[in-house]
Parts: sequence; structure tokens; C-alpha cells
Amino acid sequence: MSRILIAGIGNIFLGDDGFGVAVAQRLLQREHPEGVRVVDFGIRSFDLVYALLDGYDVTIFLDATERGGPPGTVYTIEPDLNEIDDEPLEMEAHVMNPVRVLRIVKAMGGNLGRILLIGCEPETLGPEEGALGLSQAVEAAVERTVGLVESLVAKLLAGTPLPVGAAG
Repeated sequence: MSRILIAGIGNIFLGDDGFGVAVAQRLLQREHPEGVRVVDFGIRSFDLVYALLDGYDVTIFLDATERGGPPGTVYTIEPDLNEIDDEPLEMEAHVMNPVRVLRIVKAMGGNLGRILLIGCEPETLGPEEGALGLSQAVEAAVERTVGLVESLVAKLLAGTPLPVGAAG
């Protein structure tokens, strides 16, 4: 049985940066197969480090992801874990930088397993003083993403190959 961590990350006070948190909150209201854990990490980077040290087979990050597409575009990305070695090891307790989190887990001898990112193109990350709530385009992507995550989990548990790239 595979162990899968679904990690919602982002800052709800920065507009669409709260995308991953919103998806995680919806997923927490649903049933999941044995071995699947959903956590809303928000900006708690150290909590994510310790969770990853538990040795999951697959971790799915949910996060706002700027890639230049239209707001609300959802991407499924499998990052190259060899590239994380260039990221500095320093980390702030209340700032979430997933690449730095992965680097710290790796430096601590943790097994990262397979890492996937389901990202959504943000419309806004809010003004400097912050903004609560998602834009209309990103809010519309949240429910689609819940279905995408559940589909990916089913495929992972069944051993089916996963497509990566833009998901609409």
C-alpha cells in the first residue's frame, strides 16, 4: 500500500496564494483511501518538513504556481528533484518555500519519494497589505482541482502512469 501525503500550502492573506489551502480544506471534508493523508500546512514550513520526514511514497503539493498561463489554469508538474540542491538551506518558520523545504528534508537524510505539484495560475497575490479570498478564476479552479487530486490518487494507488502539464 502506498503512503500519499497531500499538502495544501499557501498564505490565505495573499489572495490567490491561498489556493492550496482552499483545495486542502475541501479535500479534508471527503473520504480518502487508506494511506492517504491530507494536511493544510498553510505557511508552516517546519510542520511540512517533519511530515515529509515520515517517508511518504508520494507527496502532492497544492499551491499557487505562476507559469504565465491564464488565471485559473491548473498544472500538474513533476519537479526535477536534482535541481533543489541549488536552493539555500535557510528557512523561515512562517514563510513557505516548498523547494527549500525539500532541500532541508534531503539534507536531514529524509527520503522524498515522488513529488508532484498541482498548481494553479494566480490572478493576484493581493496588494502589499494583503487580501483575503481567491479571485473568481482561481475559486472556480478549486473544485476542478479536488477532482483532479482524487483522480491522481486513484491512479497512483493503481500504478497507472500520470500525465503532467497543463490540466485546464
